[in-house]
Amino acid sequence: MLVDRSPEEQLMDINDFRRLFVYDAWANHEALVALRAAEAKPPRSLQFMAHIVAAERLWLERLEQRAQTLPVWPDFTVEQCDSQAAEQSLHWKNFLEAISDAKLSSEITYTNSKGENWTSRVDDVLLHVIMHSAYHRGQVASDMRAAGFTPAHTDFIHAVRHGFVE
Repeated sequence: MLVDRSPEEQLMDINDFRRLFVYDAWANHEALVALRAAEAKPPRSLQFMAHIVAAERLWLERLEQRAQTLPVWPDFTVEQCDSQAAEQSLHWKNFLEAISDAKLSSEITYTNSKGENWTSRVDDVLLHVIMHSAYHRGQVASDMRAAGFTPAHTDFIHAVRHGFVE
């Protein structure tokens, strides 16, 4: 049954983002487990995973107004992806614990990878990070399947149903 809510109740709060980033960390881990299990790592799958962890770091650096430390498309091994993903998960947890609901609507100004200046709301950036990573994990799954391997099942609802995300 659908329940109508007021517009104020429909907005995402910081706890929603914390939950989504728990999902994101779990899904990245699962995708890397599947990639590690493949005897011959599909190169495109590895490129997509490297891009996911690098882009997540880039967006956090933008939110924290720090300089970019990784290329957008780094050449990482599975082990480097795993290490970066674990580290990044901790950084996101710390960032999300330190901000409040009020900060979600604040804006940041940054320069994108094309050299263009932009201003975005914090909550829009956070949602973009989650959706961008899910998009590329889908590419990893498709590429792994095409190469004859079994990809990870990283759907959000799967994670919730099995208690990986509360």
